[in-house]
Amino acid sequence: MVSKPDISVKFCNLELENPYMLSSAPPTCTGEMIMRAFEAGWAGAVTKTIKPDKTPVYDLKNRFGVMGFETKQMILFENIEEVSKRPVGTWVKEIKEIKKKFPEKALIGSIMAECKEEDWEELARVVSEAGVDMIELNFGCPHGMPERGMGAFIGQRTELIQKLTKAAKRGSSVPVMVKLTPNVTDIAYTAKAAEEAGADAISAINTVLGLIGINIDTFEPIPTVDGMSTFGGLSGPGVKPIGLRCVAQIAQATNIPVSGIGGITTWKDAVEYLLVGAGSVQVCTAVMWRGYRIISDFVDGLTNYLADKGFSSVNEIIGKSLPKLTAWSKLNKDYTVVASINKDLCIKCGLCYVACRDGGYQAIKFEQGKAAEVDEEKCDACSLCTHLCPVPGCITWKKVTK
Repeated sequence: MVSKPDISVKFCNLELENPYMLSSAPPTCTGEMIMRAFEAGWAGAVTKTIKPDKTPVYDLKNRFGVMGFETKQMILFENIEEVSKRPVGTWVKEIKEIKKKFPEKALIGSIMAECKEEDWEELARVVSEAGVDMIELNFGCPHGMPERGMGAFIGQRTELIQKLTKAAKRGSSVPVMVKLTPNVTDIAYTAKAAEEAGADAISAINTVLGLIGINIDTFEPIPTVDGMSTFGGLSGPGVKPIGLRCVAQIAQATNIPVSGIGGITTWKDAVEYLLVGAGSVQVCTAVMWRGYRIISDFVDGLTNYLADKGFSSVNEIIGKSLPKLTAWSKLNKDYTVVASINKDLCIKCGLCYVACRDGGYQAIKFEQGKAAEVDEEKCDACSLCTHLCPVPGCITWKKVTK
């Protein structure tokens, strides 16, 4: 009997039964919720961000918005929610309860404070002494908190990243992970700043600052709070390309573990993050949409994928795609292919023809009722047709010699 692949990972000091953790968000609002997630099979969880009791927090009504496209009901999710409103003492009590009931699970305490070293040092001390396995510094929240000198306000300034990471390290008795904002021009630069300050790991990304939409009947931005709105944090499937890019850049630039976050909706998304260097992954929006139960599919999908590929451990795929990422200038300019249409598979819909005619090089010939054909002299191999064709395998590439 062939044994199942091992999907456990070691992330810093954490021994995780699988790479899946809940990120700091509404699904980790309370100890009771975190414990239900652990019962469902999640390997770890990051608490909703804990702040000093003196820092005011407001939950706006309403604070969520969604964006869909054609048959996809939701591809982006926006929130303008702030951090946890609960007192530090309540979190300390519940952290102890969680670790008593689930000592083998990874519990990470997310913290945030103003730009005062003493506040970060003290909060890191209190939360780490409560019994968490790691501290995560929230330097990434893009809405609300930055207006008060917190969240992404810190994550966009390397001098603050370094000063406050060092402060948290002084107070914490457990490893410290820095959560970065993608709302910067060079996330590798901010990641290196965190590493130089002593961060034990990086988590990325926090949400992407955006405006999810406008109600064209009322002219009100979404989500609407008494007729007004603000820019918020985008998450969900639509931000995955940004998250993958950021994690890959961080993995290439630093020598500390990276926890990948951003648009992880299926086990396949998680595999992509692992391939670009994430040592663990964190999930939020998919859980808000479908519940803690999705962990079963995540675990089964990863296990079966590894078995199908012949891997005995998930660790064999971590970072496996990084060597295939390079600078644009280093890509092979002499590599030449043209599109090839399988006439037996072609359903004669004309989608490739219209796309190539109006968005490409007019390289596809098409007559109603006949299969499309490629004019190889005109084809520039942009790949637009392959992405629009509804039939898998109908349009492939044929290598040509110049």
